[in-house]
Amino acid sequence: MPSEKVPFYDPVPPTYDEALAGSSRAWAPPTRDPVDERNATETESRSLLPRAGDSSQGSRRPDGYRAPTVETDDEDSLWDSDSDADETNQVRREMEELEIEEPGRTGGTLWGKRIGFNLSLPTWKWSWRPRLPRIRIQLPSRPSAPADNSTAEEAVDREDPDNMRSWLQDFAFPKVNSMMVIVTVARLLALGIVIGFMYFLFASGMLTGLTNGMNNGGMRFDPEDLRVHLQKSVDPRRMRAAVKIFSSYAHIAGTEGDYATALDVEAMFNKAGMDVVEMDDYYVYLNYPRENGRTVQILDETGDSAIWTAALEEVERGGESAGKQTLAFHGHSKSGDVRGPLIYANYGAREDYQKIKDMGINTTGAIALVKYYGTQTDRALKVKGAELAGFAGCIIYSDPADDGFLKGDVAPNGRFMPEDGVQRGSVSLMSWVVGDVLTPGWESKKEVPRMKVSESQGLVKIPSLPLAWRDAQVLLQNLKGFGQKVPDAWKGGVPEVGEWWTGNESSPVVRLQNEQDENEKQPIWNVYGKIIGMEQSAKSIILGNHRDAWAFGATDPHTGTAIMIELARIFGDLVDRGWRPLRSIEFMSWDAEEYNLIGSTEFVEKNVDALRENAFAYINLDTVVSGQNFRAAGSPPLRKSLFHAMERVVDPNFNTTLKELWDRRNNKLEGLGAGSDYVAFQDIAGTSSLDLEFAGEAFPYHSSYDNFDLMEQVIDPGFTYHGILAQVVGLIILDLADRPIMPFDMVNYGRSLETWVGDLESWANKEAEKKNHKGVLKFEGLKDAAATVSMQAQQFSKWEMEWDRLVIRSGGWETQELGTARIAYNDKMAAFETALLDLELGGGIPNRTQFKHVVFGPQLWSGYDEAFFPAVRDLVDAEAWDDANKYIAKTAAIMKQAAAILEI
Repeated sequence: MPSEKVPFYDPVPPTYDEALAGSSRAWAPPTRDPVDERNATETESRSLLPRAGDSSQGSRRPDGYRAPTVETDDEDSLWDSDSDADETNQVRREMEELEIEEPGRTGGTLWGKRIGFNLSLPTWKWSWRPRLPRIRIQLPSRPSAPADNSTAEEAVDREDPDNMRSWLQDFAFPKVNSMMVIVTVARLLALGIVIGFMYFLFASGMLTGLTNGMNNGGMRFDPEDLRVHLQKSVDPRRMRAAVKIFSSYAHIAGTEGDYATALDVEAMFNKAGMDVVEMDDYYVYLNYPRENGRTVQILDETGDSAIWTAALEEVERGGESAGKQTLAFHGHSKSGDVRGPLIYANYGAREDYQKIKDMGINTTGAIALVKYYGTQTDRALKVKGAELAGFAGCIIYSDPADDGFLKGDVAPNGRFMPEDGVQRGSVSLMSWVVGDVLTPGWESKKEVPRMKVSESQGLVKIPSLPLAWRDAQVLLQNLKGFGQKVPDAWKGGVPEVGEWWTGNESSPVVRLQNEQDENEKQPIWNVYGKIIGMEQSAKSIILGNHRDAWAFGATDPHTGTAIMIELARIFGDLVDRGWRPLRSIEFMSWDAEEYNLIGSTEFVEKNVDALRENAFAYINLDTVVSGQNFRAAGSPPLRKSLFHAMERVVDPNFNTTLKELWDRRNNKLEGLGAGSDYVAFQDIAGTSSLDLEFAGEAFPYHSSYDNFDLMEQVIDPGFTYHGILAQVVGLIILDLADRPIMPFDMVNYGRSLETWVGDLESWANKEAEKKNHKGVLKFEGLKDAAATVSMQAQQFSKWEMEWDRLVIRSGGWETQELGTARIAYNDKMAAFETALLDLELGGGIPNRTQFKHVVFGPQLWSGYDEAFFPAVRDLVDAEAWDDANKYIAKTAAIMKQAAAILEI
């Protein structure tokens, strides 16, 4: 059960209709079997697709119901997504039915065996179950009396072998006439036709495919029909309803509200028909603010009394039904009550703190005031930089020049941060330690050993708090005349400040109090749903999204939550109708991502060996709809599937495909840094990962203004981009999970490595020149390794054309030997990414050994940004030139070993 917390950061306890608001737990009564439920709803279906509700798969499904713990009469349910009663009832009916619209139909494909024959999605429902016919053979009975009037004993004698001659003498052949000849010939002809037809079924692979499909719980439908069907099935109204319920109350990680969302997702996965649904808990270090434990004050000259106190909190946005909104604080911040002169340090980058030092300003024991965004985007590194510069505390505020009224209209009527808006967030060092900061490298189950809080390298050592510009304005005004005037580039957009000054040791003394509750074993809850593949059930395509939020979280994270729930519904319904993917599809709802990517990292650390063996791809959904500009970051093999999807999906606001818009904007597949749940999969497990979003200008990030009304009225009216992205993600999943040969772009990986090695060499040489290094950085081996990978990938990829040729030449027949080779080919493509991990004892990025990938990983001092070859960059940045050359050579050796996997 969730731990008890004081109510200032917990909502009213979740209830069946209020907290979960008519969630999927209301969809099925507890006494009704899921198979009976599906059979009962078959006759009510509006869809023209068959529904195999009474198939053998019913026994593999979970019960799909978990009884609610509390009841309410509140009618604001998940399905009550519109204000008027008619639309509410319509959405409720459609969500309860979980039906799918009829797609268009196209012709079948060529390949047959193992893939099965490809059924076009029919316009009728299955009313039968495939089974072998019963063959009844009538044995002749003995007559009661012999036909020749002999005795019974004589008849028995005729059956005896010793009396065979006499029996033959008595046997009479039937008379042959023309009618008997015609009947015999007709029967032989019919038998020949039947035998020929059966031979055709086996030779074409149809019967084998059907049998394999049935044995594994699914049938093969035409791929084009499936794609059209999926795109038509995406319903923005359902996603609107999901965003509304999940953002209707505050639910930071580990609280009752968070537990309610976990139960809700679990129930939705069950109702969607997942084969396996599981809730998985971990026990991790989290902190929570005390209502009277946080203070920012300007003290008088004696330092005893406050002459001004910051308001800290936002205007209440939640309302009574949502419970009191989350207090303003920093996750994983340091407890403390410190006082010191105030010094303004721009964006809190290392260069900014160095400039303050170069000005001759003493920062020891001072309080830093810095802005969000800018040249240092990671708030934790702003605080860490202040700590290393000698500051006693750090305040981070939202400046209107970056995300406020100077950009445009502010919330609630616009998308930018209002004057009281506060950006919460974590200040744990996710680019240094990821996951639970007390169990780096192993899963944080209840009884495992833990580090001491004071020993963790993932925590900052000075207290910090976030602030609205409304409060920062007073602090900035009181710096006038102290220190030096700031450079023009340091000036922000806070009104009525007049002159911007740095402050110094003589600045007004500021008190920063941050006393909090801390729990080293706070429970959190991941929720998993799985559709089991019919050919390679152990291999998985994983879709993940985090569920916890700093406040209401309509944009971050529940734009992604809504898409994941919608796709679980669509794919689950397809399984219910007889389809099943070749590889398993997993849907994963992570907890405590906002603190330090905890839920996903602990899962990976617990299952790392299995993931390295069986996880083919990970697709991440987080803050996925905040604008209209499509953005993608990921590992190069996934580019092909991404482009397949983008070429099919149309943006109605621009009346063209996403691929055309992508090309117009000269977009590219970006690299992966840190910042969301793909980190552990890509950098620890070696799973090719993809992070997708429709990005836009700044929005009231991590504030209470990021709520449902802002999403519906400002960011995505009509939930158009929710629908577009759901199509993209669904098509990618279908591509990766159901194509016979996975569409991994290995050639693109080879070419990308060559480009990145060249970029690394140029950057490193410039850094060496800047730092007056006289030695030589040796990149020849690394360049040769990248060229080897590129050449091997081109040769390797030719086998796909050979497989295609063999299958087409045989009229769709795939032999068992060819099928085995195809599966091995798929496994090699996925294994290449894993082979780029540095798994030797003590391996990984030096001093950050959790991160094992030699190509991808977060930069040490720029965690959110992409950083190719992060270990080499760390060593060059630290001027460890000999170690840099050693790691360059080590990386080259690992890349050549990975290239060897791509041998046919």
